[in-house]
Amino acid sequence: MAKRGRISKSQRSTAGVVEVPTGTRPDGPVAGVYYIDTGDCELLQDQDNSNGWLLKINGVMSSHIDLSDPLYLDFEYMRWIAALVESRWPREQKPKLRALHLGGGACSMARYFHAAYPEARQVVVELDGKLAEYVRGWFDLPKAPMLRIRVGEARQVTESLTPDSRDLIIRDVFAGAFTPRALTTREFTAHADSVLAPDGLYVVNSGDAPDLKNARADAATIADTFEHTMIIADPAMLKGRRYGNMIMAGSHAPFGDDPTLARRLLGGGVPAHIWDDAKVRAFAQGIPVRHDPVTVETLGEGPSASAE
Repeated sequence: MAKRGRISKSQRSTAGVVEVPTGTRPDGPVAGVYYIDTGDCELLQDQDNSNGWLLKINGVMSSHIDLSDPLYLDFEYMRWIAALVESRWPREQKPKLRALHLGGGACSMARYFHAAYPEARQVVVELDGKLAEYVRGWFDLPKAPMLRIRVGEARQVTESLTPDSRDLIIRDVFAGAFTPRALTTREFTAHADSVLAPDGLYVVNSGDAPDLKNARADAATIADTFEHTMIIADPAMLKGRRYGNMIMAGSHAPFGDDPTLARRLLGGGVPAHIWDDAKVRAFAQGIPVRHDPVTVETLGEGPSASAE
């Protein structure tokens, strides 16, 4: 889910609540406010694009969909993720990508990857079952098994998956300004690592304030788990000048030096830079790795359960 996105004054809707009968789903997008399991969401038509729709969840801009073009991504951080993934798995090779999306929203990224990789098999984990039903009704999402929406808590679902069963995991879950801590710890990241294939890619959307405390902790935890790391962000964010998003990635396979990726990131509406593994580890130096809290149960499991 995006923690920033464009919305003009003309797009600030005062639409009323849209009532959807129990047991049914919408038949296409209709602007308005919808009650969901975790609060409410608002669907707004993009005033700059007649085929575009914006989704706000509990007052926070979450997603953008262009019904006519699944390869169009309105949010810059999603474009950065797409560029990184396509650098690892070029489209022309037509890989049968196995992707897990933690955090659903409008399924913008999953819809993009279906268009980019038609043989991909994807699972989107969404906590809010009502929202998942609405999104299926609003947008032209691929059907199962190409795209399945699994309702559940992201960590529980990840821990239930078979080892080496995914090529790509994208963590894009927010509760307010930050990702829930349970999805940021070394223990969870290790679970994600175990689900990935040996050359798999773990990507997170890390939101932070100018102090970059959260981003540094995310970087430290990912760097402690994976042999190779990378950060993509715009220069103002990297210098701690504003609140925004950093895209972080971890893998046991080297990222390499892809000049095409660098050019693509610089060519967007918000040009982004790449930090390689050495810069990521320098950025995270001295920052404690996040761990699950120690409980009575974990204390009984032996020394390996102690926090570092």
